[in-house]
Amino acid sequence: MAWRRRPEAGVGARGALALLALALYAPGARGRALEWYSAVVSTEYVDPRTNRTVWSVSESGRFGDSSPKEAAQGVVGVPRAADRDPDGCAPDTRFLVPAPGGRGGAPWVALVARGGCTFRDKVLVAARRNASAVVLYNDEGHGNLTTPMSHAGTGNIVVIMVSYPKGREILDLVQKGIAVKMTIEVGTRHVQEFISGQSVVFVAIAFITMMIISLAWLIFYYIQRFLYTGSQFGSQSHRKEAKKIIGQLPLHTVKHGEKGIDVDAENCAVCIENFKVKDIIRILPCKHIFHRICIDPWLLDHRTCPMCKLDVIKALGYWGELEDVQETPAPESTPGSILAANLSITLQDDRSEGSSLPSSSTSDSAPQCDASFKEDASENTALLGKHLAGHKTK
Repeated sequence: MAWRRRPEAGVGARGALALLALALYAPGARGRALEWYSAVVSTEYVDPRTNRTVWSVSESGRFGDSSPKEAAQGVVGVPRAADRDPDGCAPDTRFLVPAPGGRGGAPWVALVARGGCTFRDKVLVAARRNASAVVLYNDEGHGNLTTPMSHAGTGNIVVIMVSYPKGREILDLVQKGIAVKMTIEVGTRHVQEFISGQSVVFVAIAFITMMIISLAWLIFYYIQRFLYTGSQFGSQSHRKEAKKIIGQLPLHTVKHGEKGIDVDAENCAVCIENFKVKDIIRILPCKHIFHRICIDPWLLDHRTCPMCKLDVIKALGYWGELEDVQETPAPESTPGSILAANLSITLQDDRSEGSSLPSSSTSDSAPQCDASFKEDASENTALLGKHLAGHKTK
């Protein structure tokens, strides 16, 4: 009997996880690294109330993306309030530099607020005024944070961003006419990895593919499970019906000294053991006999005689699909009845041939199966009566 393997869960899951791992670690899944440098900002000015020099140093700035990473210094200058351009976006913006001698020869650093125009426009306006560096301070809403700046095409001028509080502190000092000297130095290098847009698309496609494969596998698994369950129910029903039909075959208990069975020579073709006294044997329509515990499981799986391959189910008259049959226990026969009709004839034929060939041979038994199968019930009855009459005469 062919056994169907029950579908196992977990295979599709492992394949889906492997696909996701391949998508994440495939070449190109990770984008290029974002590299940026912080800026160390030092300020120095003289407090007019105490006439003392005030120093301040903090790593609170961030270099722009296109800015050269190098030091710069100078006196801080801011857009003039009279020009009404505090953002420093207008091309003719002028800057206030409170230092002796103006901005004629001394280097100076432009301090402008973020907003109003692009970073590039602000830097170019200050560069046209010969600023040595440009410092932009962030919006108020960002607090103490700084953000990346893109200002391609501004040349070799140093550009940094500081936080809003830092920028406002310096702006207030300059607007009061206090000269503030600022020094910019290169700070810490930072590397931040991020996933590129192309990688995001790749991972998304891989994830969608994984979900489709998982869904397809799940549907296939449940279909297989449904078919397996249905086949199990059908197989159980089929075996139940076959068991009832097999139960209709006659049984016989081997007794000591009875004629028709030579316990020393006869054996069961399934277990290859000799028949013994008190063994229960099953008699098939082809006249072959076997142990009941040996032949019943065989017939449930194969339906045929192990020796001559006769289809026992068909021999009993069930040609089509097995229908619900009423199970009737087969009566156990006496030594002189069933064995007389089914066993004595075979043994007498074997003895007349000189016992040259074993009775269990498949080549000799196959023609007997066909001949026995063609005999009708009337011939079996006649043989049984003839045998009983011979016993009475003796």
